[in-house]
Amino acid sequence: MTRSVSVSANNSKLFTVLVLAIVAALGSSQGARAQLGLKTYTGAFADGATYVIDVPANWNGTLFLYSHGYTTPGTPNPAADSGDLVTRLYLLSNNYALAGSSYAKTGYAVEDAFRDQIAVLDTFETLVGHPNRTIAWGHSLGGIISAGLVQNNPDRFAGAVPFCGVLGGSVGFWNEELDSAFAFKTLLASGTGLKITGITDPVANLGIAETALSLAQATPQGRARIALAAALVDSSGWIDPFSPQPKPTDYLTLEANQFLSLQGFPFDLFFALRTELEGRAGGNPSWNTGVDYVAQLKLSVNDAEVRALYQAAGLSLDADLQTLNSAARIAADPAAVNYLSQNIIFNGELKVPVLSVHTTGDDIVTVQDEQAYAKVVHEAHDSALLRETFVHRAGHCNFTPAETTAALQALLRRLDTGEWQGVDPVSLNSAASELPPVYDFLFIGAFPPFPPAFIDYKSAPFLRPFDAFDRSASTTQDEGGITKDSAQRTTDPQTRRHENPGH
Repeated sequence: MTRSVSVSANNSKLFTVLVLAIVAALGSSQGARAQLGLKTYTGAFADGATYVIDVPANWNGTLFLYSHGYTTPGTPNPAADSGDLVTRLYLLSNNYALAGSSYAKTGYAVEDAFRDQIAVLDTFETLVGHPNRTIAWGHSLGGIISAGLVQNNPDRFAGAVPFCGVLGGSVGFWNEELDSAFAFKTLLASGTGLKITGITDPVANLGIAETALSLAQATPQGRARIALAAALVDSSGWIDPFSPQPKPTDYLTLEANQFLSLQGFPFDLFFALRTELEGRAGGNPSWNTGVDYVAQLKLSVNDAEVRALYQAAGLSLDADLQTLNSAARIAADPAAVNYLSQNIIFNGELKVPVLSVHTTGDDIVTVQDEQAYAKVVHEAHDSALLRETFVHRAGHCNFTPAETTAALQALLRRLDTGEWQGVDPVSLNSAASELPPVYDFLFIGAFPPFPPAFIDYKSAPFLRPFDAFDRSASTTQDEGGITKDSAQRTTDPQTRRHENPGH
């Protein structure tokens, strides 16, 4: 891969803005340590991806490789080497080097990220030197990329910290999205021309979905059906970190939050951004053939909510579930499933320590993704290398710099000592509390501050698991040449539901 390179000392405008904004709160000594002798390398690869590398003068030999989240097609796509500015200042002040790329393309850029992030490591070795250890970390899509990097290239990494990652794997994640979209179209947008796959006009298609959603929210019957669609992705019903968590039986508030959530990024994924995914995969990689929606709802954390809202609306839930189960199903293109499996599903085989972090109220990448990842790691007999941590807060990736830093410190401690120490909620909250108060804000300039909120938590089963164990069971062919995949596995080994992506 060819590249162009530029290097300067303190040439990052963003870094300068950071220092001016928060150095007073952090203390001038920390800001000065981060700036003194800092070298920033930038450049581009032949595939169009750009990269940024920051190396402090007294680099300690550890490199943090950051993978950023989903970038919507058509929006700016700069290289990033950290998740937030305060954590960036902390890492540089403590002599850690940072690096990351933009990825060559926007969208569901897992394939591009795998290539470009390794290219960043190669470039770092050429420009700076060989790190003593490299840690993969990232948020959201960057979380699945970080976990995928250490699965695919364990020799290049010492450990990983995926934050709010799509750890259920790409196939399972997009299958859940399909289930929710399928229920919404079947029950609330039938006859509107709304498409779930093969979308040719994403903007118009999203407009149809949003109109149907708004109309449905105006009636009790519509709200009950919205709750059912939300239940099929385990939408949390708690989306605003600045508002208290609704009570478990406050079904109206839960549904209102699910409506607002679906109206945002989930509907973009369901009814517009799937187009970009299918373009990458060369077809539709998702299916609901063989899925029993009665069973799916019973597994959902929102089962009681849906049943209560249906009863209040005077609707028959059994009838709607039968409608879903008897509706024409969507089959996947085998080649597209193969593509998405490569980019990526998990085999659970850990060669390095992984510390995952997730908010309990995540409405975009649900906390249940953690259960899917932990389960496949357990099945591969590598649980000793995995620790899951949870922050009790609403929304997607809403971690404070204090919580982020405490998690990174915990992974570093595991690498230094060879043992997991201080990864329990009390220890993590204590470590986060020792940082300056400015680390307790979700966003610069946003109030109020949030005290550290690590919590003991056990996530419910992921609704549509599909991992390498499922993939390895795909050994038979049906009469049409479609590989038959063994299906969803729950935490109960006696309960297995079989699916076929081709029919």
